[in-house]
Amino acid sequence: MANLVKNVVVGRPLASGGILSGALGAVLPTDATTAPDVSITGVGYISEDGVQETIDRSTDRIKAWGGDTVKVVQSEFSVSWTYGMIEALRAEVNKEVYGEPNVTVTPATAAKGTLVTVKVNSATLPHRSRIFEIKDGDAKIRIVAPDSQITSVGDVTYADGEVIAYPATVEGFPDVAGNQAYKYMDDGVKTV
Repeated sequence: MANLVKNVVVGRPLASGGILSGALGAVLPTDATTAPDVSITGVGYISEDGVQETIDRSTDRIKAWGGDTVKVVQSEFSVSWTYGMIEALRAEVNKEVYGEPNVTVTPATAAKGTLVTVKVNSATLPHRSRIFEIKDGDAKIRIVAPDSQITSVGDVTYADGEVIAYPATVEGFPDVAGNQAYKYMDDGVKTV
């Protein structure tokens, strides 16, 4: 089969948002083009580094007497995504980082803007469904993680000349079918 330039894509987010998050049990898309359920909302701008996906397959080598490797078995498997959320004033970002029960939003009034109050504590962050939306021209890649959890939030820097970012790592967990994620792709090339 010939090499095809049309199969080479870059990882740009959709203009409407590259990362969406919603409660477990939300109706999730099962293709690259169906609009996600309205209960799944965007987390806003992501830092210029985009999203890094890490698939970790740990293996153990079984050796025979004499030292020859006779079998390699998989001992662990995980998939995670790392990204930096940079809309620090967005309530949804704070709900992702600190947990929804720890964030209170008071709508804007004539006297003051929208108020967001965050309780910082050791509560475990909840499992949520996440969707990663990638588009290059008419080509689209959608990654759906039906059950995922933020397992770490990196250092947050407050400095002049630097945006406040929340670097998060999200771990995927197996769904009822045993899959941590689903990837749906549409090459964007339509028949005439």
